[in-house]
Amino acid sequence: QVQLVESGGGLVQPGGSLRLSCAASGRIAGIYAMDWYRQAPGKQRELVATINFDGSTNYADDVKTRFTISGDVAKNTINLEMRNLKPEDTAVYYCRSRSTRGPQYDNWGQGTQVTVSS
Repeated sequence: QVQLVESGGGLVQPGGSLRLSCAASGRIAGIYAMDWYRQAPGKQRELVATINFDGSTNYADDVKTRFTISGDVAKNTINLEMRNLKPEDTAVYYCRSRSTRGPQYDNWGQGTQVTVSS
């Protein structure tokens, strides 16, 4: 089974930067968009950013001036450039691919930990 694999997480000081990457272990056909989500301890998973097949992007309000999503949905590879990180950005970050066949065919990665602390 094809999997999504995230990388690039780690510990960073407030104000610092990190770049996350997500790639599929094989080719996933029929994907129309890919997302980054995050889940902080004790909180629900939330959508951070989306990149569509045509390259258009969307962001959550609290990250839109600091995060940049990029990549190639057709190649099942996306990145998340995070700048001016804050302690409240601390979470496990997940990538997701959205299938044209419906959400039951979506793929999720295993997550990568991002910790923002001095």
